[in-house]
Amino acid sequence: MKNVLVLCTGNSCRSQMAHGYLHYFTGKNAKIYSAGIETHGINPDAVAIMKEDGIDISHHTSNLVEEYSDIDFDFILTVCDHANENCPYIPSKNAIRLHHNFFDPSKVMGSSEEKHAAFLKARDEIKHYFGNFINTYF
Repeated sequence: MKNVLVLCTGNSCRSQMAHGYLHYFTGKNAKIYSAGIETHGINPDAVAIMKEDGIDISHHTSNLVEEYSDIDFDFILTVCDHANENCPYIPSKNAIRLHHNFFDPSKVMGSSEEKHAAFLKARDEIKHYFGNFINTYF
C-alpha cells in the first residue's frame, strides 16, 4: 500500500478535490492524506462540485501537514505554488515529489454561475491530472 500526501496552502479546496479523486482512483492500493501549511476548513463549493461527479468529500477534515510527520510517504504532491514554495521539510525517505499549480476557484468573485464554472474548471483539471498520475505511477 502506497502513502500519498496532497499538499496545498489551506487544505480546503484543491487538495481536498485531489484527495477525493485519488481515493476513488486508487481504491485500496493507497492511503491518501491531504494537508495544508495552514487550515482553512473544507470549502462547501468544493464539496458540492465533487458531489456532482459522484464523490463525497463532506467527511474530510482540514489538516496541518505537521500532523503527518511520522508517515513515510511514497508521493508528496503539491497542488499550488504557495504550498510548493513554503512547504516545511517532510521527512520521507524515497518520496517522489511532484508539483502542479492548479487554478484556484475559491478566489473567483462573481455570480453563482461564475463561481460554479470556476469550481467545475478546477475539478475537471484536477480529475484529469490525477487520472494521468494514477496511470503513470500505479
